[in-house]
Amino acid sequence: MKKTVALLLFGFVAGFVLNAQNPNLNYNKFKQLKEEWPTPNVYRTASGAPGHQYYQQKADYKMDIRIDDDTQRLYGTETITYHNQSPDVLTYLWLQLDQNMRAKDSDSHKIQSQELGDRVSFRQLMGMQDRFDGGFNIEYVKNAFDKDMTYIINKTMMRVNLDQPLNPGENVVFKVKWWYNINNRMVDRGRSGYEHFTEDGNNVYNIAQFFPRMAVYNDVEGWQHKQFLGSGEFALVFGDYEVNITVPSDHIVAATGTLQNPKEVLTATQRKRLAEARNSTDQPVIIATQEEAIEREKSKATDTKTWTFKAEMVRDFAFANSRKFIWDAMAVKQAGNTIMAMSAYTREGNPLWEQYSTRVVAHTINVYSRMTFDYPYPVAWSVDGNMGMEYPMICFNYGRPEKDGTYSERTKYGHIGVIIHEVGHNYFPMIVNSDERQWTWMDEGLNSFMDAVAGQEWDAEYLGWGARPAEITSYMMRDKDRLSPIMTNSESVMSLGPNAYTKPATGLYILRETIMGRELFDMAFREYAQRWMFKHPTPADFFRTMEDASGVDLDWFWRGWFYTTDHVDIAIEDVQWMQPNTKNPEVENALARAKQNEEPLYIGDQRFREMETMVKRDTATLDFYNSYDPLEVTVLDKMEYEKYLESLSPEEKAFLEKGYNVYSMKFSNVGGMVMPLILEFKFTDGTSEIERIPVEIWRRTNNEVSKYFVFEKEVEQIILDPLKETADTDRSNNYWPPKAEPTRFELFKGGSSRYYRGGGENPMQRMRRAKEMEKKQGDSKSGGKKE
Repeated sequence: MKKTVALLLFGFVAGFVLNAQNPNLNYNKFKQLKEEWPTPNVYRTASGAPGHQYYQQKADYKMDIRIDDDTQRLYGTETITYHNQSPDVLTYLWLQLDQNMRAKDSDSHKIQSQELGDRVSFRQLMGMQDRFDGGFNIEYVKNAFDKDMTYIINKTMMRVNLDQPLNPGENVVFKVKWWYNINNRMVDRGRSGYEHFTEDGNNVYNIAQFFPRMAVYNDVEGWQHKQFLGSGEFALVFGDYEVNITVPSDHIVAATGTLQNPKEVLTATQRKRLAEARNSTDQPVIIATQEEAIEREKSKATDTKTWTFKAEMVRDFAFANSRKFIWDAMAVKQAGNTIMAMSAYTREGNPLWEQYSTRVVAHTINVYSRMTFDYPYPVAWSVDGNMGMEYPMICFNYGRPEKDGTYSERTKYGHIGVIIHEVGHNYFPMIVNSDERQWTWMDEGLNSFMDAVAGQEWDAEYLGWGARPAEITSYMMRDKDRLSPIMTNSESVMSLGPNAYTKPATGLYILRETIMGRELFDMAFREYAQRWMFKHPTPADFFRTMEDASGVDLDWFWRGWFYTTDHVDIAIEDVQWMQPNTKNPEVENALARAKQNEEPLYIGDQRFREMETMVKRDTATLDFYNSYDPLEVTVLDKMEYEKYLESLSPEEKAFLEKGYNVYSMKFSNVGGMVMPLILEFKFTDGTSEIERIPVEIWRRTNNEVSKYFVFEKEVEQIILDPLKETADTDRSNNYWPPKAEPTRFELFKGGSSRYYRGGGENPMQRMRRAKEMEKKQGDSKSGGKKE
């Protein structure tokens, strides 16, 4: 450490900022987002709230759906009542045909970038020639009087021309009939489809995007009819649903909404168990047991039953059916209402599903409701779909153990985590109904933030819930040409996962834990959720509400984190350790002499001093200066010091006597994203303290700032961002004195390093094997005798 003695003039002991102009600065990090955000109007206000003339459309559906389990085909008819609640006259309507993404001539196939390497699988090439045909087959579109209406299909969208203009405040009724082939989801992937179980010959159906759905018409987009290419999900209209689902009579059906005809489709025993579950708040009650499911798997009924569900004020509808389903449920009591948390799963999912699924559903509802609003729907389903996908009141989840019933920690927490995430989607975007087709991050990012909170409230000891700032750094520091700003359309985003899920979630974590604090953040986040529940928010509505409800200017954060690909890399460029000059000659001169004696003498000077120089040979050349000691303390020095002391106030004298240590620091913004300066000072006496400098220290220059800190104690080490709060991508420049952060690597002999950890076995299997080995060793030592 270098210690410099310098004269410092103190008034108040406070920080001092030195600004340096960055010639490479391409934008002002603190510029307000006036140009980027739409102008407030009567529909959406500058505060981020819905305006006094805000409107949204409504679409009600009555459907008859039939699943043919032999051909894996879905047949449907629907009657749509579309309510024009806008101020505009409409002459045509747009419907979404998302299933057409699976048509043989779908653009989703054509737009895939492909390269042919030296090795190509049969499946790759054969798939180009023999694609699954899963698009909609529209048989008719008729009006309320069963007369044909003209329509045109444009890929994943269908325009229906109205017989007469639809004026504001009016509604129109029309009917659609269709069918399509259900995809094998394990082969053709996708957000819905069926999974075939070869062992017992049965299917599990997870059915969604199965009907022509109304597109959104609003004040932002007009008709939102951007084609569905696969990444950007859905923009949907709220409405009421009545859906009849006809399936083989031995199937269990889980669906959006409330079952209307339990006496017709459930046994008396199942109805009794379901009634018990409505009063069970501490543990799930089994409605359809595993033993019953195994018997149904063998039955393969040829007759059918029709399950009827109703749902109010939902933006979509989905369902699942199978004879393989085990079903359990428990009650969540909330604001005088009873919500049924329920799960439908296969025996292949046990013991994980029976132990965790419904409990996790209930936990998620409780945490999310505390952070946003009370859950407004009567049910919340988690269904074993061997994937992760969400719809109103129902979601399809993954997580199955090995055949021996064991599972890895990753499988366990992956199962719990996906349920939290997909159930959480009931809040975002099923109720806070953002436009997924345009902005994936508005539901996935906010929900990923919330599922991390709920995950940590489930088990804080497990650190893999995501959204911790240190986990996003490897993505943030990628080359710029491999990154997209969060504010990029869903279909154009590079690396959709980190960009639309992890980065926005991490940003919200940083706001909550570091920039705003939990109280202000939670208050503003709840305000956004409650303002926009059952409405259609935009990014600006979210940004404006967070600022309006908290009183915190966050434009700098939205600009850097959401609108650019800047990353956080703030460096400690320089530290100067200084102490105030006491002007006491006996003290200062002694320090100067000690420093002088500590300084090494240049080797050339040493050699010259060994020579017989002129002044050594001829003493006549000596004078006063050859023996003068400038560090000798004289009477005059002491008098001048006394005079200096008399000029000081008692407070200034006391301060001078303390012998404070001053550390002048310079910071540079290497990554471009400004952040608060969080500094931990570790002192030589073993104590430490953290200083938090608000982000506004960068307000005038965005690339370099300086600040000094004053302590009575001597500093041994300084750490920038000691708790890894800001997603700083390079921690090697976060220390003074400089310190490298080592990483570890594993040495192994040939093959996979996992060889020495039992190959591909999970920890439960390994521990089971270890106990068996211990038992064998114990038996051999005792000669096989038992005491």
